[in-house]
Amino acid sequence: MQVLIVDDSKLALIALKGLLVKNGYEVFTASNGKEGLEILGKQEQCRAVISDWEMPEMNGIEFCRAVRAQDRSGYIYFLLLTSHGQVAEMVQGLSAGADDFIAKPYNPSEVLARLRAGERILSLETRDVAIFALAKLAESRDNDTGSHLERVQYYCRALSQYLADHDRFKAQIDPEYIRLIFQTSPLHDIGKVGIPDAILLKPGRLDPAEFEIMKTHTTIAAHTMEAALEKFPGVAFLKMAKEIAESHHEKYDGTGYPHGLKGDAIPLCGRIMAVGDVYDALISKRVYKDAFTHDSARAVIEEGKGRHFDPDVVAAFLAVEDQFLDIHHRFAEE
Repeated sequence: MQVLIVDDSKLALIALKGLLVKNGYEVFTASNGKEGLEILGKQEQCRAVISDWEMPEMNGIEFCRAVRAQDRSGYIYFLLLTSHGQVAEMVQGLSAGADDFIAKPYNPSEVLARLRAGERILSLETRDVAIFALAKLAESRDNDTGSHLERVQYYCRALSQYLADHDRFKAQIDPEYIRLIFQTSPLHDIGKVGIPDAILLKPGRLDPAEFEIMKTHTTIAAHTMEAALEKFPGVAFLKMAKEIAESHHEKYDGTGYPHGLKGDAIPLCGRIMAVGDVYDALISKRVYKDAFTHDSARAVIEEGKGRHFDPDVVAAFLAVEDQFLDIHHRFAEE
């Protein structure tokens, strides 16, 4: 595993690097948080950071917050090296996003034990891989969707990150919420595995009866997730996956499906997903339609403000539309 050590003491860097290299870790070093961020920007496979608390230019707390704010596909396990032992200071570190602490002067065996604990936690990301693979398997039945799953992941994250500072949502959207919506949004259409091929793969618009069957993909997914929640109650990613899959076709004015929910009765993750999903459907070419331009898609979303979409989520879309364009180009369909 790759580990980044950040400390302004050269002696501390040398000693800690020697310990980790001896025990099989690939190590990068930096003398402050700014240098650390530059290294993480280049080393996408770096999965753990051991950072001193007190450093010039950018201290450990500031560095940790900056790492958590980064747009990374994988989680970084963050250890703070500190002589701070007060409860308030520990809370400050945890609130900034630190995963654990190592007291100075440290015991080498403790450093290795805490890193190995971090590796066990990082191994849980195999769950994320399994979730995405499951969503991709469901999507494979419809070969007309390109990189739709990848795009909506990043659309939802961009919207959530912007809304996190909104007075209406900041109590609900925290870094964990943003991580969960990124992780679970690919499952929004997983219920389509239960839709007959004649309807799912029809090369044209559905008639009213066919559309009624297509709409059941939301409840098929919800029932599947509900069954999982009964076996594993309280699992946050299952709860959000159920909410997204069941509610992303609800409309803000209550005219959507499957339950005709209105306004804030629609889960926030579903309201966010609705904008990302519709935008991607509009700008993507399909057998029954040409791709919309970004400006045309934006006009449709603006027109749906307060009817199809939550007005605040539309405002967020307009604020981050450059990110949407970047995401679309990054995962452009051939």
